[in-house]
Amino acid sequence: MNYSEFLKMIPEAFLVLALLVAFVADFCLAKTKVKGCTMQFLTIGMLVITAAATLVYAEPEYAFGGLYVTSAAVNVMKVILAAGTVIVCIMAQPWIQKSAMKLEGEFYMLVISTLLGMFVMMSSGNFMLFFLGLEMASVPMACLVAFDKWKQNSAEGAAKYILTATFSSGVMLYGISFIYAAAGTLYFDGVTNALGNIMLGTVATVDGAQSPALAIMGLVFFFSGLGFKISLVPFHFWTADTYQGAPTPVTGYLSVISKGAAALTLAIILLKVFQPLVMYWEYLLDIVIVLSITVANLYAIRQSELKRFMAFSSISQAGYIMLAVLCNGGTGVAALTYYVLVYIVANMAVFTVINVVEHENGGRTDMAAYNGFYQTNPKLSFLMTLALFSLAGIPPFAGMFSKFFVFMAAAKQGSFAAYFVVFIALINTVVSLYYYLLIVKAMYITKTDSPLPTFKSDMNTKVALAVCTAGVALFGIVSCIYEWIAAAGI
Repeated sequence: MNYSEFLKMIPEAFLVLALLVAFVADFCLAKTKVKGCTMQFLTIGMLVITAAATLVYAEPEYAFGGLYVTSAAVNVMKVILAAGTVIVCIMAQPWIQKSAMKLEGEFYMLVISTLLGMFVMMSSGNFMLFFLGLEMASVPMACLVAFDKWKQNSAEGAAKYILTATFSSGVMLYGISFIYAAAGTLYFDGVTNALGNIMLGTVATVDGAQSPALAIMGLVFFFSGLGFKISLVPFHFWTADTYQGAPTPVTGYLSVISKGAAALTLAIILLKVFQPLVMYWEYLLDIVIVLSITVANLYAIRQSELKRFMAFSSISQAGYIMLAVLCNGGTGVAALTYYVLVYIVANMAVFTVINVVEHENGGRTDMAAYNGFYQTNPKLSFLMTLALFSLAGIPPFAGMFSKFFVFMAAAKQGSFAAYFVVFIALINTVVSLYYYLLIVKAMYITKTDSPLPTFKSDMNTKVALAVCTAGVALFGIVSCIYEWIAAAGI
């Protein structure tokens, strides 16, 4: 083995270094009063260095005989996810300081470990390395979901997450076994070539018959397994309970960072590895997108608990994200990446407000807690409204442009099915506007005799909201952002 090839894994190397720094700092600062702030500073610093290194060394890399493969599009997503994780670390600090457990070191190490798994998953060129990266991300995430171990909802949410993650991993491995049986290899390039030959009828498969049945079965099971991770309908049943039970910063992290990594990975595998089977997975994707957007919107209207509300919102957003894959090209990947970027800043702004209100209001996260919120906290109400409008796709906020790009990418496919899916998505955009406005109505219109008292936000909350609001306002009109993403291609 040529160990110098590890030097090609620059983002992953810096995350491993960040993990070691966090471990040593946690050990050395265990009994000091500055532990929390120091851990936060070190973690954010290492994440910024990781993003900067990924930008500087952004050339596509190919290592270990194709086991590790990265591209410009993957590097762009790594930068975006690292930046999103920085926002999570900033907004989580007030919750960590008020937590009775004082587990700052453990929290930051778990976050870095999860991000490392996502990076490995996105840069995999082999199904086994992909599965290893997926589990590297899933296991620490389960620990994060159960971080508030004294709360019953947290334990329940973690149990459901672990059970569904285990089941989905088993389903995915089952699908990978079919793929191996059909292609005779687990390397992405080898699978693509083998599937192409099978579809052309140039090789014999089961019992000498020219049949792609094994490959199609592998595709379906693989898609089902990863659909659990992205929480696409009908693989979404764990989402609401897990989002409600997890600590609010973890819920935000799970809803945007984890979803972005899994969505890009699925897009790349569908567009590259399963390209010979495009006539099969396109119809599968059409059905899942329509179900995800429609079912999630209908359930979101019925929610009165805000974290469950945002859970169904995230399921709907996952459907919009996957719209871009229908383009079947680099334009779709660019639209998907841009959508994830805008979704991160808008969703994290909402969860930052939920987090601070939760701790100022005795742990309440129901929508009724926001009745009359504008009367006592107009600035937070205004910033949350901007973020909700962006999620709904209202102009001139960035969310409108992100939805426009995924709609255009899907319509570019040109088939009747693609036009129909876009039409359904457009109708559901109106539905989503209605339920996002329910929160705005509670803050501005609904009257109450006892609104939440006026309070001052801490510096971490102000910084997180400032960054997210700037993204919501600027990402849609600063064209160089999309040009940078589009230049990466696939």
